[in-house]
Amino acid sequence: MAIYKFNNRVPVIGKNSFVSDSALVIGDVIIGDNCYVGHGAILRGDYGTIEIGNGTAVEEGANLHIRPNGILKIGEKVTIGHGAILHCNELKSFSVIGIGAIIGFDVVIGKWSIVAEGAVVNRRAVIPDEKIVAGNPFEIIGNVQERHKEFWLYAKQLYIDLAKKYLLPNNFEKIK
Repeated sequence: MAIYKFNNRVPVIGKNSFVSDSALVIGDVIIGDNCYVGHGAILRGDYGTIEIGNGTAVEEGANLHIRPNGILKIGEKVTIGHGAILHCNELKSFSVIGIGAIIGFDVVIGKWSIVAEGAVVNRRAVIPDEKIVAGNPFEIIGNVQERHKEFWLYAKQLYIDLAKKYLLPNNFEKIK
């Protein structure tokens, strides 16, 4: 794992969590249990704190950071899509950040809310629970339905299971 102490700030990785060797986890980053941090993801807790709840997936190429002395709180079973950029305050449990989405300073994303692929959520926005947002700038385009929750519970479990598979002996090893 590419885990780095920075200025006496040391990452903490929970049990059964996979952090790719090509991911960078720097400083005051707390990763819960059963999490997946994908290849090329960057979690920078160099001058702020990032707290990630159990069962959360930070997919490949995602970039998480927070302002000096700030805290980025990520709830349980959150999905952060490939290439997303986050500089926000909070992602509540079960929320979904789509591929390539940009989440600005001081944003709060509600429980079970879904931010569509490529959406830009501008600074200081507060997305209520169970809303779907899309666009640049974002707008609320609908409400999360039971079918969305069923799909995302399935998808979230895929990443929890994937983390376990990566941790099994001989399942993931460099061959050259």
